[in-house]
Amino acid sequence: MKELNKTTVEKKNLHVKILQFGEGNFLRAFVDWMIDKANDAGVMNHGIVAVQPIAGGDTMIKMFKDQDCLYHVYLEGIKDKKPVKEVALVKSIMDIMNPYSQYAEYEKLFLSEELEMIISNTTEAGIRYEEGDELNATPPKSFPAKMTALLHKRYKKFNGDPDKGLLIICCELIEDNGSTLREYVLKHAKYNKLEEGFINWVDTACHFYDTLVDRIVPGFPRENIDEIKAEIGFNDNLVVKGEYFHVWAIGGDSIIKEKFPLDKAGLNVLFMDDIKNFRAKKVRILNGSHTAMVPVALQLGCETVMDAFNTPEVEKYINRMVAEEVLPCIDEDPEELKAFAAKILERFYNPYLKHYLKDISLNSISKWETRDYPTVYDNYKKLGKNAKLTTFSFAALLVLYTGQSAAKNFTPNDTAEFIEFIQKNFNRSDVKGWVSAVVNNKDMWKENFAEVSSFIDDVSKDAELILNRGMLEALKEII
Repeated sequence: MKELNKTTVEKKNLHVKILQFGEGNFLRAFVDWMIDKANDAGVMNHGIVAVQPIAGGDTMIKMFKDQDCLYHVYLEGIKDKKPVKEVALVKSIMDIMNPYSQYAEYEKLFLSEELEMIISNTTEAGIRYEEGDELNATPPKSFPAKMTALLHKRYKKFNGDPDKGLLIICCELIEDNGSTLREYVLKHAKYNKLEEGFINWVDTACHFYDTLVDRIVPGFPRENIDEIKAEIGFNDNLVVKGEYFHVWAIGGDSIIKEKFPLDKAGLNVLFMDDIKNFRAKKVRILNGSHTAMVPVALQLGCETVMDAFNTPEVEKYINRMVAEEVLPCIDEDPEELKAFAAKILERFYNPYLKHYLKDISLNSISKWETRDYPTVYDNYKKLGKNAKLTTFSFAALLVLYTGQSAAKNFTPNDTAEFIEFIQKNFNRSDVKGWVSAVVNNKDMWKENFAEVSSFIDDVSKDAELILNRGMLEALKEII
C-alpha cells in the first residue's frame, strides 16, 4: 500500500486565495471537497491554507504535513432511491498552520495580495463576543477578535484600498453566522477605539455572508479503515467519511456568486439575498423530523435513524407529519416543496451512516421548541387545526425524559434543571397536572404554548396513551 503524499500523487501548487479557520472533518468533507471539485471543473483555481482556530493540535498538524495535506473524502448515500458512492482525493489544501506557534507566517498570509476570502467553522461557541479580548495578542483569544486584529492590519497595509477587502463566509451552526461575526468585529473596533476609516472599510469593502450548511459527516471511519485504505490503495490517515447529500445556502450580496462559483461545478450551492426562509424550511423539514422522531423511536428500541425508518410505523409517522402538517404551513409552491422534502427525507434511508438517535437527542427540549412548535402554532393559527402528529412527539419527549419510559438505556443529555423538573413533577395518576406544570414552566420555554388552546389537553392525552399502552400501540393509534 502506497503512502499518500506528493511523491505518490501529483499535486499542483495553487495560489492561496482562501484562509480557512478550522481543519476539522466537516470543513474537509464539505467546503474543501467542493473547492477541489470546482478547481477540477475549471471554474475556480483556489488554494486553501487551513488555520487552527484554537491552541494545541500539533498531532493533527503533523498528520497533515506527513500527507502534504492530501486526503480522501469517502461518500455513501442514497440518490433517487438507489445506493451511491463517491471517493475523491482532495488536493485543494496547500498548507496548514498553528497561529499560536507560527504567528508571523499566519499574519503574512492574511496580509497577502492574493488572499480573497475567509472561510470559518469555529463551532457554535466560536462566534462570541469577549469584551476586553486583547487585539495586540499573537493571536487574540476569540475568533471575532482575531478577525478584527487581522482586518485592521490589512486595512493599514493597503491604506484602506477598497479592493483589498475580503469575502468572509461563515459555516458555524448558528443563525445569522456571518452577520453576527460582522457585528462583533465592529464592536471590537469601537471598544478599542480604532479609526473611523477602518470601521467604514469593514462596512463597505469587506463582505460577510450568512450560510446554512448541510451534510452529515461522521468523520474518520475507524470501524472499517483497513478496508477503506485497501480500496483506495493509500495509507491515508485523514480519510473523512460523509453522506452523499449536500446543500450549501449562501446569503448576501451578489459578489460571492461571481468570486465563488461553486454552482457552476454542478454542486448544490444556492446563492440568495437572504437565507432566512430557506433556513426555516430546512429546519422544519429535516431538523424538525429528526427531533420529532427521536423520542418515539428510542422508546421502540431503535438506535439509529436507519433503525427508525426500518420501523414501518415510524416511517409512516414522519412522512405523514411532514406532508400533512409541516409543508402546508410553508408559503412556497406545493410541488416544489414536496420535491424538496422528498430529497431531505430520502437521507433517512441511508444504510451506510450510523446516525445515532441518542446523539440527535442532545438538548431536545430547546430543539423541539425551535424546530417543531412553529408547526403546531402555524397549524392552529393559519389552518385552524391541531397538528396532532407533531404534538404527539412532544408527549413522547416528556415521557422519555421521565426516566421511566421503555427506552431503558437512555439518559437525557439536556439542561439538568429541566430534566430534574420533569422527573420530580411526574405523576402517573395526574398526567395532565404534570404536563401543565412543565408547559407553564417559564424558565424552560421562550414561547407561550398556551397560545394553542388545546395543547396541554392534547399532550396529556398522548402521554397517557403512551404510558398506558406503550409506544407502539400509541403510535399505531395516532397514525
